Amino acid sequence: MITITWLGHSSFSFQLETGEVILIDPWIDGNPKFPEGYSIDRVDTILITHGHFDHIGGVRKLAAQFSPRIFGSYEICAWLGSKGVTDCNGMNKGGRASTPGGMAVTMTHALHSSGITEDDGSMVYGGEAAGYVLHFPDGRTAYFAGDTDVFAEMTYLAELHKPSLAFLPIGDLFTMSPRGAAIACRLLGCLEVIPMHYGTFPPLTGTPAELASLTSYRVTELTPGVGYGW
Repeated sequence: MITITWLGHSSFSFQLETGEVILIDPWIDGNPKFPEGYSIDRVDTILITHGHFDHIGGVRKLAAQFSPRIFGSYEICAWLGSKGVTDCNGMNKGGRASTPGGMAVTMTHALHSSGITEDDGSMVYGGEAAGYVLHFPDGRTAYFAGDTDVFAEMTYLAELHKPSLAFLPIGDLFTMSPRGAAIACRLLGCLEVIPMHYGTFPPLTGTPAELASLTSYRVTELTPGVGYGW
């Protein structure tokens, strides 16, 4: 069993049966939905979908504390390297890489931007936004969309990787809405979807209930900080 813990917004922790912990888009300080009192005690791998502060904000601090293996776009890894972060492995869409614990990840397309905010407040190019297919050691796959709108090529992801679980943003304004996510569910053909990137700020108005009303696929609403066995 894999334990999935939502850390608010688009931040997630995945703990494998063997104990390895994978974080995706960790945003801790300043995250209004980060679970109060939650402690991150181990990090083996960090996956970064794009360079916006609400997805990359905790990476440098966690890297200094745990020395994990990090994966992201070539541009993001180059930027992190310039800040002293080590073991950041640049990759690109379609590429597959192995992570600690016997897991593998494939970087996928996403329809979004990816600017990185420098320490002085200026913004630099962060490559293109991405998502990931997570290939777990037990043979199951999950699709983590990152920040994106729905796109027709999701049918190819279904054909290539056959994910049984999808993590989809539903907030609207910066990503797809529940209506778009319902179409994504159909294109992906996943048995189950976990909504994310909603409710953090007032403009992110989409809700899991709205998505559930628009799709016949199972919508699993997580509570930040509470582990979900999958």
